[in-house]
Amino acid sequence: MTIDAKEIALNIKQSNFKTCDQSGYCRRQRNQTPNEDNQWLVVSDSVTQSSDGHSVEFRLKNSHTGVTLQALIYSLVSGHVIRLKVNEINGLRHRFEAKDSLLPDIPLSALKLADQTADGFTLHLADTKNKAVITAKPFRIDVYSDDKLVISGNQRGLFKFEHYRPKPAESGAENEGQQPPEQQQPVEECTDSCWEESFKSHTDTKPYGPMSVGCDFTFVDFEHVYGIPEHADRFALKNTKGSSDPYRLFNVDINEYELENPMALYGAYPLMVAHSTSRTVGLLWLNPSETWIDIESANTGFSGLISNLVSGESKNKLTHWFSETGVVDVFFLLGPKSSDVMEQNAKLTGTTQLPPLYSIGYHQCRWNYWSQAEVSEVDSAADDHDIPVDAIWLDIEYTESKSKKYFTWDPHTFSDPKSLVSNLTSKGRRLITIIDPHIKKDTGYHIYTEGTKNSYFMKNNKDEDFDGWCWPGSSMWVDYLNPEAAKWWGDKFNPSHFPGFDGLVDIWNDMNEPSVFSGPEISAPRDNKHFGGVEHRDVHNMYGFLMTKATYTGLKEHRPNQRPFILTRSFFVGSQRYCAAWTGDNMSKWEHLRITIPMLLSHSIAGITFIGADIPGFFFNPESEELVVRWYQTSVFHPFFRGHAHLDTKRREPWTFSEPTKLAIRDVFRMRYQYLPLMYKLFYENERSGMPPMRPLWMTFPEDVKTFATDDAYMLGDALLVHPIQTEGQTSIEVYFPTSGSTSWIDVKNHHVYGGGHSHSIQADINTIPVFQRSGTVVPKRERMRRSAQLTVEDPISLDIFLDSNGSAEGQLYLDDGQTFNYKSGQHIYGKTQFQRKTLSYEIIDGKYDASKAWLERVTIFGYPSKPQKVVITSGEKTIQLAFKYDSQKRILVVRKPGLAFTNKWQIKVT
Repeated sequence: MTIDAKEIALNIKQSNFKTCDQSGYCRRQRNQTPNEDNQWLVVSDSVTQSSDGHSVEFRLKNSHTGVTLQALIYSLVSGHVIRLKVNEINGLRHRFEAKDSLLPDIPLSALKLADQTADGFTLHLADTKNKAVITAKPFRIDVYSDDKLVISGNQRGLFKFEHYRPKPAESGAENEGQQPPEQQQPVEECTDSCWEESFKSHTDTKPYGPMSVGCDFTFVDFEHVYGIPEHADRFALKNTKGSSDPYRLFNVDINEYELENPMALYGAYPLMVAHSTSRTVGLLWLNPSETWIDIESANTGFSGLISNLVSGESKNKLTHWFSETGVVDVFFLLGPKSSDVMEQNAKLTGTTQLPPLYSIGYHQCRWNYWSQAEVSEVDSAADDHDIPVDAIWLDIEYTESKSKKYFTWDPHTFSDPKSLVSNLTSKGRRLITIIDPHIKKDTGYHIYTEGTKNSYFMKNNKDEDFDGWCWPGSSMWVDYLNPEAAKWWGDKFNPSHFPGFDGLVDIWNDMNEPSVFSGPEISAPRDNKHFGGVEHRDVHNMYGFLMTKATYTGLKEHRPNQRPFILTRSFFVGSQRYCAAWTGDNMSKWEHLRITIPMLLSHSIAGITFIGADIPGFFFNPESEELVVRWYQTSVFHPFFRGHAHLDTKRREPWTFSEPTKLAIRDVFRMRYQYLPLMYKLFYENERSGMPPMRPLWMTFPEDVKTFATDDAYMLGDALLVHPIQTEGQTSIEVYFPTSGSTSWIDVKNHHVYGGGHSHSIQADINTIPVFQRSGTVVPKRERMRRSAQLTVEDPISLDIFLDSNGSAEGQLYLDDGQTFNYKSGQHIYGKTQFQRKTLSYEIIDGKYDASKAWLERVTIFGYPSKPQKVVITSGEKTIQLAFKYDSQKRILVVRKPGLAFTNKWQIKVT
């Protein structure tokens, strides 16, 4: 069979992917009638509390079929998270649970059982005002945050759990597939694509029959919900019921994807965040099988049930979640602040580990740099044009004979990978190579022969190694669910197996949805099998997660004190612990530029915080150089900052454009590298608390309703507002400046000050990025732009201080060596800078890093009311007078070269 893999990949059409109407279980779940027949009841005499007081168990019974399920409720995160699990009792087959997505040993907290009657019971969580009220007839769970109802589960009676059941005997096959009489359980009838389903030319055998799970959840008194990446859609999620398919979470390889569409993309993170002026809450539906989420809005009294639970007029978001298989495992994150929800998710699923400093600099990639000579040319050109580059990437053509045999080098075009890596690292740069999960079927390829010999590959439904088609042609896929296969994969990052990896090489895990060109929906058949007899449908959305976990483990084992950087296209809950992600194969078009901020915000609040989009779009040549500039400007503070291009496009490194465009791009780079100390600090705080570096405006201004639907601007931390131009020909933009009290904003370029709570027209020619610093903040910067970020690690720091209406400001600073894990043992500095009562003070909050040579080069205070008499450093009884300059018109005070180290505390007084 001859198949052109490139031709298949480039001709993927939207019709290759299922709609809800083309999925039997999606139809069965979605077509339920709310409250027509709520069948599930709590068995009142089954309610028992665990001996440790951390959980309550009870049974749910279907009043029509008699099917009985086990339900458990846990209190987690000091009583700020409720977990509800529902599973079969002694089911015919073990249902898969995504345990690896969660952190190990999540501590339980106290749960008090109260008000127990035949009508239900109440659970009080730890020492909080949080609680869950369970109604028995019919089953419903109402969740309260600080005594306020925030989420109601099964309020519309859409809870549906398709239990495993024997396949009905076929005509002429008496009793075939039926259970022995002593094991017989009640069976709910299923007639819609229950045991087999076809899509295009593919047939999905369903040996275990219908097994979907679903439930409705109402967010009470919320108008806006966000999250559930990945979709190329607006940040505030749209209503889908009655107008479109539900939002779909099913990781697929889908290039040239449609915009403002609930279709599935490459990743799946089923966390939804709801925000209002009074609070923020979240719901995590932990299920790695295909999942759909319907959304609609309703006022109080929509169903006749909510009206009994809240008073006054309110608007509610009605959501309906359903998955193909697995268990109901849902976490209610009770906030009440957005930072609390981020921390609660972090304590369940982990956070992005502090990345190496270089990885938040600029990455230069294309499909493909064809030789090490070409890589060296790119490296030299960056220096010649004064463009900083931190990493150069290799796509699939670096492998032996361009055959896509991963863990090999082409002996002709990449004959000396060790020297290539060494030359780059001497400049503070890195090489990053792609390694995909498909393994070329070739008996002369050691990875294939080892995997075959040890049964490390995914199986088909006949228990044979699954053979599909991808870039190498006929290929096998590693079964990362197999612990031995995962370890074997990780061992391949040992430099003795892969020459060149004794240098600092990092990894790009692509095509890991998994992408199978010859498979249904360009992926692996759902009835394929993994380790332990688990079907692929059970773990599909986790496949990329399992791959990057194995890659991370291998890199860390073989370079134990070097922080790995891994980029993935496919992700699931918990992927943030191991890798960064990007939004896949976008297009170099204005509309794709405009969707980047909504997409990245959706990822960020769900936990995938190290995220970016290809600049200036992967497919097609840019429509204009204006688009190129505006795309770089839009991405100036996106966490992951990479230029990437398809192999059929013209070369588009920043220096390949006209001189004006090159200079405009260089200005973007200068701004990003100046603010790297701020970004690096935010990544450190992200690891500690889960707060994303890139944030929606409402995270900083939770009561400003004008920010709730904003997705053409974003915050970097809580200090900088970025509102870029994203429309062709536009040279001014209407910027809304959010407020909390007396907030002011200063343009970081021209130092014009704007009051909060108002919109202003901002002029922004092709060389301008509208970026504004919030009053009351202190921002660390490095003014010297070098060829790479790692080379700046000992450079001096400047502080930009914008005073609030009280003449105060505060900020933090983070320093370490930029690349090792030594920071985890305390070799770092996390310091606090504060300006108050005309005194700038600095102290170390955490860590000790005496090796740091960073020093304070300049202090700029914006909004200082009058020219001071003097500025002095105070140290004990000694004072050192400093030179300063004051602009009375703009009220800017600049203090030059204080020369203070950040390894000790100090004060600077203005008098």
